[in-house]
Amino acid sequence: MKYLSLSALFCAIALPAAAQVVNDYPTAARAEYVFACMATNGQTAEALTRCSCSIDQIAGILSWDDYVAAETVLRMRQGGGERAALFRGNPTNTAILADLRRAQAEAEILCF
Repeated sequence: MKYLSLSALFCAIALPAAAQVVNDYPTAARAEYVFACMATNGQTAEALTRCSCSIDQIAGILSWDDYVAAETVLRMRQGGGERAALFRGNPTNTAILADLRRAQAEAEILCF
């Protein structure tokens, strides 16, 4: 009985910590991704399921900080002028964006 309660205690401590690591994306960010994805793929229950799956897969590949960095590079590249040019020619920014695109491609394969 003593071992069972220690085992239960370990699971109670370890599982929430593991869940936090996997689910480090804020709910609002996940919802924003799903809404944008659904706008592209249709406003259906199937699109909701697939788009939710997609952000979950991306979150499993990229940390929240890496995702934010990649989204920032992507948004800055879409602009015009001198500021956007700084984000286009930089090899570090290109690598950051490539990581996001790889994660999106994997999510596409698994979810769509």
